[in-house]
Amino acid sequence: MEAIEKVLTFIVEIEKLKDVQRNTKPVGLERYENSAEHSWHVCLSALMLHSFSNEAVNIDRVIKMLLIHDLGEIDAGDTIVYASETAAVKKEEIAGIQRILSLLPDDMGNDFFTLWHEFESGDTADARFAKAIDRVPPLLHNIHGDGHSWKKHGISKEQVFSVNQRIGQGSEVLWSVMRGKLEEAVDQGILE
Repeated sequence: MEAIEKVLTFIVEIEKLKDVQRNTKPVGLERYENSAEHSWHVCLSALMLHSFSNEAVNIDRVIKMLLIHDLGEIDAGDTIVYASETAAVKKEEIAGIQRILSLLPDDMGNDFFTLWHEFESGDTADARFAKAIDRVPPLLHNIHGDGHSWKKHGISKEQVFSVNQRIGQGSEVLWSVMRGKLEEAVDQGILE
């Protein structure tokens, strides 16, 4: 019973992810996306695109990574990917993920923290693919939303191409397609 109570406490706590506002707007909407929506979107994207991974991946592990990768934002908030990640921000995110996962029974919390750390380090095929997929929806939001976030934050095409080329580490074919979409966005004046 104690283990179930801990999991239920965790489930209530992660509701707070729905209140963490991100820096992109869902396609066709005027409001900003929240981090819980982002987590759902990247999981479904990974499920649909995993056959395009550079290496064989365990899609269950990838989805678990994507479901937990932003939980630290409950405490740290969301930082736009183009901003430099400071040691203070990373420290706050790590403390947040540790706090949240500590609500779970020990073995479960420890296993998820190990998985979160694997995602962050990006050293495995699963993590490289998960990190690649994590970049795709925000790009599509901007491409289909007149570059709203790029323009608001003064993000240059050099920054967008530089940061997002890491998609190729998880899926070269996906990066090829996304690079083409970004080049079209430049041609259309969406990305300057």
